[in-house]
Amino acid sequence: MESSIMDNRAECCIAKDVEAVITSFNQGDMILEAVRSLCEQTVLPSKIIIVDDGSTDKTSLDILNAIKTDTTIPIPIVVIQQPNSGVSAARNTGIRKSETPLVLVLDGDDKVKPSYIEQVCKLLHENASMVAASSWMNTFGVLDSVICPSGGNVNKFLSRNCCPATHILRREVWEKSGGYDESMRSGFEDWDFFLSMLETIPNAHIGIVPEPLIDYRTAPASSNVKSMSKRLELMRFIIRKHNQSYQAHIEDAILGIETISMFRLDGWENEICHTLKEKQILSQASKDFIKSPSYGDGGMAAAVRIVSNHQFIN
Repeated sequence: MESSIMDNRAECCIAKDVEAVITSFNQGDMILEAVRSLCEQTVLPSKIIIVDDGSTDKTSLDILNAIKTDTTIPIPIVVIQQPNSGVSAARNTGIRKSETPLVLVLDGDDKVKPSYIEQVCKLLHENASMVAASSWMNTFGVLDSVICPSGGNVNKFLSRNCCPATHILRREVWEKSGGYDESMRSGFEDWDFFLSMLETIPNAHIGIVPEPLIDYRTAPASSNVKSMSKRLELMRFIIRKHNQSYQAHIEDAILGIETISMFRLDGWENEICHTLKEKQILSQASKDFIKSPSYGDGGMAAAVRIVSNHQFIN
């Protein structure tokens, strides 16, 4: 790790009420980028806890060993190594070892911008009913984009997850909620955890800084992408586990999912109309949709509008 990068932050303010937990599994030198991003904060965490979830890659293990003895890191750092148990177990281990009221959770292949801790903690300091907080995200790797999660109360989280995995939580709420569900190893553990936290106290909500302060790495084989293939199965698990919240807010849950569906259908309709206007060839999926539109969800109405505006469809 470059000493010059670390030394530049040696005189920074330290947030005595915040420690950071980084989870790692065979992530090579990506873990260095995560650590470096924390050492470049305008307000430093008081400690970094790295939980390695059973890495087997020699390069990853060598880097973790080097981190343990790197004297240029301006923050106390602890590396915990445990048998592979999944990201939920790794996060729980790290949070359990923390000693501060606020804990930053960061995956080892992601990074945070220099003002992340300062800005996100400001939200938490100003609102006692905010159980966690985060920010918008920049994605990099395969996808270059800005993702804008909304945060909100439990109602908002019933139809989809509204907070990034990287966030700062209140440790007492983590403990009260039972922590991350370690049985969830196929994905959506963040969504489930946020619902659990939001169910702990009245008027609980999660805050979001409307600025992309997280650099989120994207890859075709990432666990987040893979979990989408099991979305319905995982949603069924979450609905059953948080049944009381879904029963109490059934209208918000259904209408939230319908809003997402309408937004996506509208986007597809606009894309088809644009393709036809430019006299381009429709994809086979779009042709099949017009020949046999879905019924009862706005699909047939969309197909009628498309055909009404374009007499000839290739």
